[in-house]
Amino acid sequence: MISAGFVHTVYFWLKEGVTEEDKVDFEKGLARLCTIDLIQTGYFGIPAMTPRDVVDNSYGYGLTLLFKDRADQDIYQDHPDHHVFIDNHKHLWERVQVYDYLVK
Repeated sequence: MISAGFVHTVYFWLKEGVTEEDKVDFEKGLARLCTIDLIQTGYFGIPAMTPRDVVDNSYGYGLTLLFKDRADQDIYQDHPDHHVFIDNHKHLWERVQVYDYLVK
């Protein structure tokens, strides 16, 4: 259990017609994001399709990144690798939703 930090969670809804090859490339891009040196822990995946009324399974991919603090997350937003990911993959998504929170 971590005692402090900044959690950045991103949900992606992909466009209709995205191919399996596109998804493989997208996953490689997500994996590269997780290797940026500012990130303490990073992981991504697809919906677990949990059958509960309160669970939103409508997104295509989720990404969670843990930073030491908000300052590191702010630096990440302008990191060249982050911009490369956006530039290379933005044509694949129709919606992106971000939830950030501070670990207590």
